[in-house]
Amino acid sequence: MTTIQTAKNETSRQLRRAWMGALVGLCLWQASSALALPIFARQTAHGCVACHAGGQFPELTPYGRMFKMTGYTFGERTIPIAAMGTVDITRTRNNIDSSGNPIVPKDGNVIFDAASVFLAGKITDHIGGFAQYTYVNYDHQDDQSRFVGRWGSDNTDIRYADRIITDGTDLVIGATLHNNPTVQDVFNTAPAWSYPYVSPPLSPVATPPATTLVEGGLAQQVVGMGAYAYWNKILYAEVSLYSTADGIWSFLSKGKAAGNVDHPQTYLRGSNPYWRVALTHEWGANNVMVGAFGLNADVYPNGPDAFPIFDQGVTRFRDLGFDAQYQYLLEPHTVSVQARYVRENIDDPNNLVFGDTTSANLNSLRLKASYIYNAKYGVSLSYFNISGTSDSVAYAGSATFSPATQGWMPEIFWMPWPYVRIGVQYTHFTKFFGATTNFDGNGRNARDNNTLFIYLWAVSW
Repeated sequence: MTTIQTAKNETSRQLRRAWMGALVGLCLWQASSALALPIFARQTAHGCVACHAGGQFPELTPYGRMFKMTGYTFGERTIPIAAMGTVDITRTRNNIDSSGNPIVPKDGNVIFDAASVFLAGKITDHIGGFAQYTYVNYDHQDDQSRFVGRWGSDNTDIRYADRIITDGTDLVIGATLHNNPTVQDVFNTAPAWSYPYVSPPLSPVATPPATTLVEGGLAQQVVGMGAYAYWNKILYAEVSLYSTADGIWSFLSKGKAAGNVDHPQTYLRGSNPYWRVALTHEWGANNVMVGAFGLNADVYPNGPDAFPIFDQGVTRFRDLGFDAQYQYLLEPHTVSVQARYVRENIDDPNNLVFGDTTSANLNSLRLKASYIYNAKYGVSLSYFNISGTSDSVAYAGSATFSPATQGWMPEIFWMPWPYVRIGVQYTHFTKFFGATTNFDGNGRNARDNNTLFIYLWAVSW
């Protein structure tokens, strides 16, 4: 390497460090500003730890769950606008494929990942909610390999709720309009709010390559309408119906459209039901939940041009999940444990997704435990395990055509201010696409996908 090239590399590294430092400083300054109060904290006059376990957003405390179930209406109306952003760096253990090309774009570079704008809070004594609109800085690459950014709809949840308290009865009833199955859920075992709360934005190998439909396959694609009830802080029950978010509901799937090859619209046949039940109990500093949920969805295929095909039938997904959560909340200590298992049965009579079978299943297990001290210093450990029916079309990237993937995800994080989190997360794969070694038939091993992810996540008002 020439002296000139070495100098250029060093200059580049210094510029990246300076840019990162400037972004960190800016985010910390914004978060510590006297005017930088979260919408809901400002509305309720409570700090972040009242709603979020150990201050770790988005994990909710019992108070946070009740605030959400009662339609985000506690407190007084206030300025309803907020913003959020992430800056991060990803490092893949082996970022070169069998052809010598990089797998993860921008690997090893500090990037501004995404920013969100929120409109949220209390509207009336019985109506409230939040709507999130997100800009992804490195959304996709054009035909000249240049990155293109994109604005689009993100999680949205609008509610009507009432709370009826009498002698011996505490009943919350409500209705919700939303655009992501389980975004309306109040527990952090639900896929929309489950761990990991932030992950590498550009890496195709940092997360399991196959997931069940309820674990994100319909996010920002659908309109959901549901009703729920919470009785005596013991029994929670909900029923929702989902259909395609098009026509008058297209604002819920903004950024996705039929014919958009980068972000095609997913079309459902008819109304597709979702249900949820959970038992909860609180004692002292402890609270626990055990529950179950299910989603039935009939999905039309999209053609190569990203337009839906309505005359070839649908693929039927039947997802059944079981989950549990435990929290210990007593300053300065916070402990939270979550577990979720989803069994998905897939009926594909016309081989729209699968090529070797018309009936398949996919199983997903996620376990997570975390400890936070003084709402500042935290550590988490997660385990994931995916298994299911092998298929040469659905899992063509596997030498054995298997979706089986498992691994561990440790993380440490620091919250210097209530609205800033700096974290170091590592994903270690013990199996990927059905094998520990040579999973793709080209010599790539599961551990080659191990990923170091360093992030700064800040919320500012």
